[in-house]
Amino acid sequence: MNKKLTQRFVELESQLNDIEATKRSVKGAYGLTEAIDTELFTGWKVKVKNLLVTACGEESQHFVAFEAGEKRGTMESDYSIKKRLGAIFLAAKEDFDGGYLASLKYLVQAEVFDSELEQATELLNNGYKLAAAVISGVVLETALRDLCDSNSISHGKLDTMNAQLAKAGVYNKLQQKRITAIADIRNSAAHGRPEKFQDSDVENMIRDVESFLLSYMA
Repeated sequence: MNKKLTQRFVELESQLNDIEATKRSVKGAYGLTEAIDTELFTGWKVKVKNLLVTACGEESQHFVAFEAGEKRGTMESDYSIKKRLGAIFLAAKEDFDGGYLASLKYLVQAEVFDSELEQATELLNNGYKLAAAVISGVVLETALRDLCDSNSISHGKLDTMNAQLAKAGVYNKLQQKRITAIADIRNSAAHGRPEKFQDSDVENMIRDVESFLLSYMA
């Protein structure tokens, strides 16, 4: 995923330069003004917004600034807007290349994980061990998918991703076995087999998922 996003940033920077090359002076109501190819510019804006949402989310400063920058000021030309949006885009590209957007993404993801694991604990404490185990398993599988993205590994079933991540050296065989044990509990819960595990197993499962996130998703 990161390689694809990196390539997309490069492509859109090139397209920004292509738009710059269409700049020309035209006579407007208030004299000469600078114009650009509006179709190219419109398409570029849509593609950049999609990229920013994917790379860092709709709540990021980069996306918010880009949307605000699209608003046209009094007597403002497309070229003026293009310069402003181009600066925002290049700032986002610089932060992405430096790894800062990925860090932001993981911070947001960490908050989501914490909330879901707290929910799992609450469910377990109230006697809903099946639901607690399923939620914990979903958190783990989502984390594995993110790790696969970061290491250019294709998504697949949990066991497959677990094996591929261990093979790639992201974590060791012992961690792989722990994840397999967690997956077994999750599968039993998902198939409605409460007799296959105890409340204490789910408690340990939640603890192990938390420990995994701290070790490999920080």
